[in-house]
This record gives sequence, C-alpha cells and structure tokens, in this order.
Amino acid sequence: MHDRALVELQLGRPPRAFRRVAVRCPHGHPAVTEQSPYDEAGEPFPTTFYLTCPALVAAVSRLEAAGGVERWSARSAEDPQLAASLEQAHEEQRRLRPELPLGVGGAQPGARSLKCLHAHAAYALARPGYALGEAILAELRPLWPHDRCCTD
Repeated sequence: MHDRALVELQLGRPPRAFRRVAVRCPHGHPAVTEQSPYDEAGEPFPTTFYLTCPALVAAVSRLEAAGGVERWSARSAEDPQLAASLEQAHEEQRRLRPELPLGVGGAQPGARSLKCLHAHAAYALARPGYALGEAILAELRPLWPHDRCCTD
C-alpha cells in the first residue's frame, strides 16, 4: 500500500498538505509525516511534522488530557535547558519553512506556552536532539506496540 493511503487509513481521512513520510515505526509504517506549508486548497498548514501512528497519537492524547500541555509549558518555562531547546526548535522550524514564519505546531514568535504535545512529539521524532520533545516522549515509553503494528 502506498504511504499516502496508509496515512489516510491511520487518520481516517485523507491527509492535508502531505509531502512525505518522515519517520516510520519499528514495523515499517508511517509514524510522522512531513507536511507542505500550504494544503491543496492553498490554506496554510502550520505543522511541519505530523504524528500519524494511531498508538502514539492516542498516548499523546492521554498525556494532554491529563494536563500535559500545561505541565510541559510550565516545565519549559522553569528549566533553562528545556526553554533553550524549545526556542532552538522554533528557530529551526522557521528556517525549515520560511513560507510560514511559525514555530513548532504553528507557535507564534515569542510564544512561551506549548499548543499541542502531538506536534512536539512529532518534531522530536523527525529532528532528533530536540530535548523538550524527547522529554515528552520519555513519558510515553514504550512508544510502539511490541507485539504488532497498530496500523495492520
């Protein structure tokens, strides 16, 4: 099955602004996609890296539902290393897609709070070395189902 069709199966709808698969799960299926700055209708798509693995999307959703956005926003504001990591990721994001001068997950310049942990998790998987995103992912261990792929 073609990558775009697999991503559509994972999302339950056609992907918008799909460019390519950026990261695969250990089972070989799409886990993170890279999106174009604009979708097929010309609408801005502010998220460069998009989480598609259903198991990982569900795990991040549970983390967000448990107050994860607020908790990680506070931690990134209090910890200088996490704050620096976040700012570096926002700067890199703007360099990767100068068409839309936004940070990770579409964050406006100067934003101090996180918008979506899914975007930070996807960014960390696609751009290793992003300490804040990797710390968020560390809460989700194990990242992938061991016995079978959730996309099968």
